[in-house]
Amino acid sequence: MAQTPSFSDRPRILVVGGGYVGLYVAHKLQKKVKAHGGIVTLVDPLPYMTYQPFLPEVAGGNIEARHAVVSHRMHLTDTELITGKVTGVNHSSRTATVDPADGSEPFELPYRDIVIAAGAITRTFPIEGLAEEGIGMKTIEEAVAVRNGLLERIETGSMMQPGPERDRALTFVVVGGGFAGIEALAEMEDLARAAVKKNPRLERSDIRFVLVEAMGRIMPEVTEEQAKWVVEHLRARGVQVKLNTSLASAKGGRLKLINMPDKSPADEFETDTLVWTAGVQANPVVRNTDFPIDERGRVRANPELRITGDDGPLDGAWAAGDVSAVPDLSGGGVGGFCVPNAQHAVRQAKLLADNIYAERYGVGRVREYKHKNLGAVAGFGQYKGVANIMGFGMRGLPAWLAHRGYHGMAMPMFERKFRVVGNWVLGFVFGRDTTQLMDLQSPRRAFREAAAPPAKKQEAAPSLDKGRSEDTEKAKAK
Repeated sequence: MAQTPSFSDRPRILVVGGGYVGLYVAHKLQKKVKAHGGIVTLVDPLPYMTYQPFLPEVAGGNIEARHAVVSHRMHLTDTELITGKVTGVNHSSRTATVDPADGSEPFELPYRDIVIAAGAITRTFPIEGLAEEGIGMKTIEEAVAVRNGLLERIETGSMMQPGPERDRALTFVVVGGGFAGIEALAEMEDLARAAVKKNPRLERSDIRFVLVEAMGRIMPEVTEEQAKWVVEHLRARGVQVKLNTSLASAKGGRLKLINMPDKSPADEFETDTLVWTAGVQANPVVRNTDFPIDERGRVRANPELRITGDDGPLDGAWAAGDVSAVPDLSGGGVGGFCVPNAQHAVRQAKLLADNIYAERYGVGRVREYKHKNLGAVAGFGQYKGVANIMGFGMRGLPAWLAHRGYHGMAMPMFERKFRVVGNWVLGFVFGRDTTQLMDLQSPRRAFREAAAPPAKKQEAAPSLDKGRSEDTEKAKAK
């Protein structure tokens, strides 16, 4: 184990993870803790927090990717920032093991208080071919890749003759009928519709969208009547909605679907675009700690957001957000716990910061987390959506406005809010941006081709293209 780099030796509040919880806790505590002679340290492998509810709009071309993230350096000016991963925690000795992102040796970092805010990762299943062919909708990079991939497949497909190869290129599949999946699919379909309008070689009927959901209904956060309306709405837009259907194999891009629960064959077809949104799971880093975790891999916490074992709360240990099992005192949570969503994470983070400050510095009092559910909002592309706000159901334009209003307010930091609203205004005036960015996975291709000797340029070019070009070659081989 390497020596600890030159970091502050002041009493440290260590925040593990820079998502919703990490960003808000650090932002709210950094100046207060500094005034008391301490320091807030945030460790995350990324230099920004991603506002995940905007990922579908990034994938749909409504929001610039950089505007859906919040820079740690820009807004956490009094926080000690470490780009890397916490790979283990020994709370009995108050130390965490940090693996720097630059590849240097891991080191031990001491702390006085710790906040486990590592969030969640995509939950997958051992389905043949899924890891090779699928992509999630959990990171900003995935959203950008889905957007560019969709536009590239449409442009490439428009150059093909009708047949299996073209059908494969123009087939887009989303697995998972929760909020993330429905919003992603709807935004992708809207983007495809806009792209096709600008391409005289294609019609909307040439594009195939498929939603695969293992349960008998979608979007459990809204009423059953609203869920049925969403299915009807998607089908009216030409989307094939397959309920009670599961993905059995994705090997080589050939999807095999089965009926649930009897697992009989349902459908089989090929696609170059498979988006997986079938749930999340707590970040597995917590398994490398001495903290108590539940059967779902979440850190056990009490309503005060203290990490809690069989013998009671642990001193100086806190948790919130998707990585934690926090009791839902409102009585509405699945299994008695708060569900993993942005609404809980943001609210818990603000209370957690207050509780740490009250516990450590005696200012205020430690309170329990109890929320009033505001409901749920979802956007399905321009001027379309569904909402259930405090028991009042909406759909269409009013729900779309509620969706944008809520998330515009919930987006952290005022400068980010203005950037996002600016994107929306430009989209309203000029329409959805359907510009495809090329060679993001091989940005040096053009330079290397230009720099190669004339005799070698032709043979060098194929090896430089990665990502989609490989998919195209596989399709041609068929």
